Amino acid sequence: MATIDGRVRELPRSYWIAGLLGAYACVFAASPNPTAAAALSVPLLAIPFVLWTLQTTGRWLWCFFFAALLLPPLPFALGNSGPHVAVALAALGLLCGALRLPEWRLKRDLLPFAMAVFFLVLLASSALAVFYSGLNVAAGSLARVMLFGIPLYVFFYSAYGPGVTTQEDPLRWTRLLFWFGVFSALFACVDFYYQFPAPAGYGPQFIWLDSGIYRRAQGFFYEASTLGNVCAFFLIMIAVTLLRGRRGVVPLSRLALWFGAPVLFAALVLSYSRASLLNLFVALAALLYMERVRIRIGRLLAIAASCLAAGSLAAWQLFPEVVSGYWLRLVYSQFFFTQPGSVLSGRVASWQAIAAFLAAHPWHAILGIGYKTLPYSNFIGQTIVADNMYLSLLVETGILGLAAFLLLNFAILRAAWRAARRHDSRASFFGSWVFCFWIGQLFQMLSGDLFTYWRVLPVYFWVLAMAARRLRQFPLNE
Repeated sequence: MATIDGRVRELPRSYWIAGLLGAYACVFAASPNPTAAAALSVPLLAIPFVLWTLQTTGRWLWCFFFAALLLPPLPFALGNSGPHVAVALAALGLLCGALRLPEWRLKRDLLPFAMAVFFLVLLASSALAVFYSGLNVAAGSLARVMLFGIPLYVFFYSAYGPGVTTQEDPLRWTRLLFWFGVFSALFACVDFYYQFPAPAGYGPQFIWLDSGIYRRAQGFFYEASTLGNVCAFFLIMIAVTLLRGRRGVVPLSRLALWFGAPVLFAALVLSYSRASLLNLFVALAALLYMERVRIRIGRLLAIAASCLAAGSLAAWQLFPEVVSGYWLRLVYSQFFFTQPGSVLSGRVASWQAIAAFLAAHPWHAILGIGYKTLPYSNFIGQTIVADNMYLSLLVETGILGLAAFLLLNFAILRAAWRAARRHDSRASFFGSWVFCFWIGQLFQMLSGDLFTYWRVLPVYFWVLAMAARRLRQFPLNE
């Protein structure tokens, strides 16, 4: 307050803000060490960022996608791979949705119902982990259920949340996602070449060659299969776009697509993930079936040959020994029926141990022993990484959880197939993309727990949400 000529005048608000910032700067300058100073600087950056993000309905989502695909975990010991800033951005998304709660428009449909049922089953199974494995393992189980809740929230927010009718063209955001994926794959290739120090946490996956031992390409992710999975996802988008040609949606220029395809395929090869390659080929076969009436075989062969040749040539020029080893790894897969244990990298022994436990304790197959407890609990006699989503869900969540999971997959394929057959070209584009890719996912889940890929699942579920949104707006071409 200031007194002038007997009148009281209030100081302008800018004076108060300047005074507070000056006082905060004094505290910052008096910090005893750089760590404390860095901690004090966080609010100065976080508060404006939060306010900026909450101004629109979509900013938090695209900040989340950027962080999930292009940022490594923070270098702190927490969980398997360390904390990730994407979790904080997801929390910001919850706040954004809560502030706009009256704008939500939920719809009755099989897909959101199946998602809710599966999430509730996982949540209930975490309670069983307390009895079978103790509080520490149960806390980890609950944390993984919450992480799986992030892609579900992205789906609900994008399909039924605030601003659905006013959001910008989804093709613009598809282009942004594509470049996020390409740059993530490009970094993975560079990372493999130079073998940069691994991020805070990573899966110990290595390649043994004559010239030395190398960490498999994983980029910014915890392990290599996640990288291979996301590369397959964007390669399918490229195939859908190029096969449809001028009669369909073209979210990117052909130059961008032909640039991205070799980078993505090279990263997939350097990840050494055979399951991701199987995912890609199965998805391409599904796409070929969907487009069987209108497809041009010459165009298909040209697309496939060009992508494979360019990606393989790029990888061969930089990593000839690695590509040779990968090819031998693929050729060795022909002995699957005679030497399954060796071909599947020891998975058969794990599956046999789980099957033996269920045979000796069949009642545990009803409700399970707790979601994601097998790798961290000795309840079945040893810790096991199942590397098979169907089998791990059976023993961890029981028949009920496996049934809910199968219902969810059916609902995803049903919604994607219906969108792919719409008159609307955009609905058809998003529907075909997610339908073909999810067919490949069903096969890759035979050798991996893909629903733990919480950083890339939101991207897949966003595309599914775009298909579900368009599904309600245009007549079905049965």
